[in-house]
Amino acid sequence: MPKVTLSEAASVIRSKNSGPYELTLDIIFKNKEYYEAACRAKVINKGTIAGLYGISEDQVMEIVEFAPANAMKATLVRPIPSGALGETDVYGAQQHGPLLELMLEVP
Repeated sequence: MPKVTLSEAASVIRSKNSGPYELTLDIIFKNKEYYEAACRAKVINKGTIAGLYGISEDQVMEIVEFAPANAMKATLVRPIPSGALGETDVYGAQQHGPLLELMLEVP
């Protein structure tokens, strides 16, 4: 099967605060085919997110698939609370980078 990067398969890949102690990663796929391929392959899972972000799997709180929007969301514990001393991205808006080159097999 051919492979594409997540950045090729998705129209939106972003990160944002989900409160001061959590970070949410959103992926909105370009079409239903890419979304369904990602769901079937379980490309976005706790192990993958933990590996990409250098955290333990128990710090990945949940993975949500939302078919009406061809979207997936992962929520993880922020390593440093938003706005705390030493924290470098108050809004959590620059944390999606590790997802960009993740590979997805497509039919």
